[in-house]
Amino acid sequence: MKMTMHIDEEVLERVMRVTGAKTKTAAVEIALKELARRHRMKELFSAGLGLTAEELQASFDPASLPDESAVVPHAAEAPVRYGTADPAGQ
Repeated sequence: MKMTMHIDEEVLERVMRVTGAKTKTAAVEIALKELARRHRMKELFSAGLGLTAEELQASFDPASLPDESAVVPHAAEAPVRYGTADPAGQ
């Protein structure tokens, strides 16, 4: 569905960076699905669960999860090596 929305560009750019989404549309879809998933989790936890593992698994729509191919893992910072440098920094 096509629609016009006013979205904070900084927030949208951050969502794109965090999720690895290649388009603004993909970023919005990922964010909305994640919000819906978290809300569903909160509802289940508030209800005290009381579900079997099978019932819990069946209560989630796997299609609501972000597409793993759309999420790009971020590279970690360069590892810090402790105790290997010369005290003079050389």
